[in-house]
Amino acid sequence: MKKALNSLLKVYAMNNIFVFGSNLAGRHGKGAALHARNFHGAIYGKGEGRQGRSYAIPTKDYQLNTLPLTVIEQHIATFLKHARNNPQDTFLLTPIGTGLAGYEIYEILDILNNYSITSNVVFTKEWFGY
Repeated sequence: MKKALNSLLKVYAMNNIFVFGSNLAGRHGKGAALHARNFHGAIYGKGEGRQGRSYAIPTKDYQLNTLPLTVIEQHIATFLKHARNNPQDTFLLTPIGTGLAGYEIYEILDILNNYSITSNVVFTKEWFGY
């Protein structure tokens, strides 16, 4: 029984994808991006998309300037399409854009409210202190 449970937990962990805010330069040096690099396979120099057991959503440009919300929304739409096309994975969505990019959670939630979120996108606990 213990062996079966360990196997199940391993498969569960493999299907969890850590979703974090990034910069287009892929300098995963702070916050959730650094966590993604250290623990979820984010690739230094790759600022967008699937990387190991992580997915980068750009919130800053190549020079590390904050992207406008309209541009971030385009990257969110791309991510949501990826999540919809990969129903076998569970995407753990962190509050992107609310750390170093400087946006408020409600600004990102306003964007997300424009979309149908599939059941395999899970909001991490950090969203719920809002």
